[in-house]
Amino acid sequence: MSSFNSILGVFLRESKIHYRSFFHILSIFLFFILSIIIFVFAVGSNKELFNQIGVGIIWTIILLSNTLSIKKFFQNDFDDNSLIIIHMSGLSYEIIALIKMLTIWMFLQAPFFIILPIAFLLLEMQFDNLKIVYLSFLIGSVIITCISAISGSMNLLNKKNFSIGGLIIMILSIPVIIFGVNIVNVSNNIELINAQINILLGIMFFFLAISPWASGLCIKISLQNK
Repeated sequence: MSSFNSILGVFLRESKIHYRSFFHILSIFLFFILSIIIFVFAVGSNKELFNQIGVGIIWTIILLSNTLSIKKFFQNDFDDNSLIIIHMSGLSYEIIALIKMLTIWMFLQAPFFIILPIAFLLLEMQFDNLKIVYLSFLIGSVIITCISAISGSMNLLNKKNFSIGGLIIMILSIPVIIFGVNIVNVSNNIELINAQINILLGIMFFFLAISPWASGLCIKISLQNK
């Protein structure tokens, strides 16, 4: 029961922190919308072109938006030793990482479900593909969150060049973009859609399995060398 109370307490703490960081979260979504608008102005109004490359544009900007939130994972708690205090309450670093992944997904990934239709509208894309994009994003966003957690924990001692964390996310997320875009391209073939979804699900379960352990290990090493 005490472990459950500790988990609930950390979850509520993380939720309050994200709620108070409203303007930081808002800036991420504004970055997404403004990037879409820039593409529209740069390319011009071309429905056929955007129906072909629009999903790729959306996935790429989502990925870039996620690189802005790497420090939200562990860096602030690492700098003020909050991670140690939370660990002393009886929670392992792996559980702490898992809780942070959940709250990050809730506050930084889930709102994209509201913003995606706006992106479709700006790019003048066919709304018939929105359901498929929602499905691929539901899976892909979990993968990106896991990758971001690993990247954030790996760079806790990196004070000079934090762009390496963004680079790690971009490299490891390439399969997500490939299969996320291909799902729309094969939207007329149910068998190919199922195959792409199964591959994404496999990638998601793989990262869900290793991310808490990898993040917890990186946190321990970073605290030992702080």
